[in-house]
Amino acid sequence: MPYDAVTAERVRRLLPGAVEKRMVGGGLSFSVGGHLVCGVTATALVVRVGADAVPAALEEPHVGPMVLGGRQVRAFVLVGPAGHADDADLGRWVRRGLAVASGLG
Repeated sequence: MPYDAVTAERVRRLLPGAVEKRMVGGGLSFSVGGHLVCGVTATALVVRVGADAVPAALEEPHVGPMVLGGRQVRAFVLVGPAGHADDADLGRWVRRGLAVASGLG
């Protein structure tokens, strides 16, 4: 499944210098300092929020669990298009992922 190229370009502007890699399933990931910050799929923004923050993030509008192979992925959530449609919301999610990734070492 290809990724949303428009959203990927918006993320690039927020994370200049991030390392980009193709994700399983055709998405695109963005890493800083060797740690995954976020990713873009065809239908959602993948954001690292930290395992402890997943329950609270799932209470936010347009946010769902990230599931791979039938199992929920710890530390990540999916933000639907309505949750990152404007630049302020996208920036908030990307900064959140960057803060978590930066704290990993």
